[in-house]
Amino acid sequence: VATTIIETGLDIPNVNTIIIHDADKLGLSQLYQLRGRVGRSSRTSYAFLMYKRDRMLKEVAEKRLSAIREFTDLGSGFKIAMRDLEIRGAGNILGAEQHGHMEAVGYDLYCKMLNEAVLVMKGEKEETEEYETAVDLKTDAYIPAAYIRNEIQKLNMYKKIAAIENEEEYEDMQDELMDRFGEIPKPVSNLLMIALLKSKAHNAWITEIKGDKARLKITMYAKARIDVGRIPEITELYGKALRFYGGGEPYFEYMPKSPLKNMEDIFEKISSIIEAIEGIKL
Repeated sequence: VATTIIETGLDIPNVNTIIIHDADKLGLSQLYQLRGRVGRSSRTSYAFLMYKRDRMLKEVAEKRLSAIREFTDLGSGFKIAMRDLEIRGAGNILGAEQHGHMEAVGYDLYCKMLNEAVLVMKGEKEETEEYETAVDLKTDAYIPAAYIRNEIQKLNMYKKIAAIENEEEYEDMQDELMDRFGEIPKPVSNLLMIALLKSKAHNAWITEIKGDKARLKITMYAKARIDVGRIPEITELYGKALRFYGGGEPYFEYMPKSPLKNMEDIFEKISSIIEAIEGIKL
């Protein structure tokens, strides 16, 4: 009863601390509402979520407590609601009867597939054939343990980075990392750029980008819908450095006279080639 009274309207502006006993027994939305009872003025506030030391927490309880610890920024209500949906499920609304077997592919992939299907039906995106795109460049691209120490947060960041689809999302991800964890180290910067290149490459019918400072190989999808007659236009832009090889697995090969200086030059060169290929899509 006390919990319900507090979470539905108790408002004491001067209170700056709340201690929630047996927090593992409460739902995620309840924890979020209770935490919101403090810090409602200009004072810095604290919420302590307590559970018994010798109690073995259930997996669902651990997920709820991890979520409430992770989402602490202003306006986190929507993210809390989405995480709660992942943890508890949504009953028949997203069940097999109405939405197929969502659990078989996972919630995030399901949302991505649903969004793509909606864009195709609206005519805002072309329906593409299924193929994978891989980027294999000889560089360090990972999140160092010293940059993000919490493993759950690190996995969440990997998932967000892998979902980057355009320049805007790339810049938003940079801003989020800067705000939450500080200056972005080189391996993380490389990881972000590779994620962006992978998305751009996939949209340009590219299945693989591989190489180093001396040689780059860009493999095309065998059924790519591009104007083959305009391929010489692309190779002419780079002189003898860029060549195209047809056959069962067509690919572009870029070999500069002198090796590229750094990863920034490699990313820039690959991006320019991808943009050129985008220009001859049918």
